[in-house]
This record gives sequence, structure tokens and C-alpha cells, in this order.
Amino acid sequence: MHIIARRSWEIAEACATPEEVFLNRRRFLARAGLGAGLIAGAATGLVPLRAQAQEQAPSANVATTDLYPARRNAAYTLDRDLTDEDTASTYNNFYEFGSHKRIYKAAQAMKLSPWQIRIDGMVEEERVLDIDDLLARVDLEERLYRHRCVEAWAMAVPWTGFALADLVRLARPKAGATHVRFQTFFDPDVASGQRQSWYPWPYTEGVTMAEATNELAFLVTGVYGKPLAAQFGAPLRLALPWKYGFKSIKSINRITFTSERPTSFWEAVGPSEYGFWANVNPEVPHPRWSQASERLLGTDESVPTRLFNGYAEQVAAIYQGLEGEALYR
Repeated sequence: MHIIARRSWEIAEACATPEEVFLNRRRFLARAGLGAGLIAGAATGLVPLRAQAQEQAPSANVATTDLYPARRNAAYTLDRDLTDEDTASTYNNFYEFGSHKRIYKAAQAMKLSPWQIRIDGMVEEERVLDIDDLLARVDLEERLYRHRCVEAWAMAVPWTGFALADLVRLARPKAGATHVRFQTFFDPDVASGQRQSWYPWPYTEGVTMAEATNELAFLVTGVYGKPLAAQFGAPLRLALPWKYGFKSIKSINRITFTSERPTSFWEAVGPSEYGFWANVNPEVPHPRWSQASERLLGTDESVPTRLFNGYAEQVAAIYQGLEGEALYR
């Protein structure tokens, strides 16, 4: 008898939405002019988003609405219900606009178009790409991911975007590059939180090259089947589902390849509480609270925290041989 061993986050094939292939006219036309410079994206097991999302907080990002909904990659599924869109859209951390959770209205002041991303550092050729130019070079797909905040709350989100590994290939980093550093926008006139001089603005984050090229690392441009709302970190954010949420930097406008390990925003603010790795681990408490359980947004149900947020099968090998590191801070 042939036994199929499924990974921890997979569902049975019989439970998956039937595959339906569709062609997005705008994306096709954009790529037709790019020729051989395109980056190929994985396209196995893809199905379209079916659920019609509830009305959510407003978003100013309307320039690429015809790219959504993207096809769902059935390889990335969940063992829990998706968080209600209205709940996820109105309970957000975005310190650029304040330290409270109801910043979604203030975040609408962001100017999302035009938006450019600088790719520099240890790369063969530094460049600046408009967000629409970047989207024309990649294949968008939807993935269902868990999201775990260091504050011990969690949600389940249908992100749309593309593999960070595709961006790495596009950037063509030099052999000596070991880390990727991300930086967000800086505009204190719009983002009132950036007027707080005790924070090291602009917000920065970093990952190793091994983390950046892991299959789970995902650059996000949409959510709930539509362009990314401002409060989620439009128009481009990072999703690293095995790490605490503060590592998933929002509103990225610069990506730098470097041979030095970056110091992240929260690591600079509180190095005894927030470290470079920030991998989810129920056995390592935050200095001010336990990480053994998490509260699910929308239901307030308390569930046990899982090592690497349930993604150990995909990422644990990255950290072999690093036992001397404070991996979870």
C-alpha cells in the first residue's frame, strides 16, 4: 500500500478547492514587453481565491487592483480558520502611525503611488524599480499563513505576493553577500509616529541569505484578494511566518544586500527583549510575558504556541549549528 506523508501544514487533496486556471489580461500585456528578463515563479497546485471578503478599512492602493485576486497556491494551507477580514484590518501594529492598535485610519494618509524600491549594496547592478515595474516581473500567488505577534496574539491571513527568493534572483547579489537589509519609508509629515525622536527611524529589518531564500519567505502586495491596505504595510511588505511579526517589515522602499548582519529597529530599541532572530518559540518567554500560548484575533481563543509557529519542517535546518546563538531573541 502506498502511503502519502503530508507535511504538518497540508490538507488532504480532497479538501482543496478544485483548480481553475484563469489569465489576467493586464499581467499578460505587461509581460509581453519584458521578453527574457522575466523571473519564473512556481505554479504547481494553484487555485483561485473564491471567498468574497467582507468590507474592510479603506486603502489608498488602487493602482494594481486588476492583479487581484491572484491564484491560490494550495501548498500553503492552514489548520485553523482565516481571521475575519474586518478584524485583521482594524487591529494593526504600525508604529510609524502610533503605538495603539487602531491606526488603520491614520495610515490612509500614506501616499502609495508613485512608490519606488531601491535595490543596492552588494549586487551586480544597483537599481530603482517602481512598484508596478516590480509586479510586472513576478508571478503573484496567494498563500495562507499564520501570523504570530511577539505580543502573544495571532491571526491567519491570506497574503498575496511572491517569493522573496525571486527578488533575490532579480537583484543578482554578489558572492560575499550574507544578509538582506530592508528599510521602510520616512515621512514625518504624514506618519506622526516618526516624529518621536527616541525611535531609530526609518524602520529597518534584516535576514540571512538562507532565510531570504527559504520557500516560506514572502514579499506581500495584497491581502484578502485585493491590493494590500495601507495599515497592512502597503504597497510592499515582508511575511516571515515562522518569526514574530515585527520581523515582517512594512512599506518597504529599500532592499540592501550586505556582508554584515543588520541591526533591526526593535533590536536597537530594546536589545534585551528583541533580537535579530526572533523565531517563535513557546519555551523562551519574553522578559515581560510568557510565549507559551497565543490569543487568536476574532475569537480570543487561547491556543498553545508552536515552535517556529508550526513551520519547523520548513525552516529548522537553517539554524542547525547555531546552538550558541540566542536564536529566539
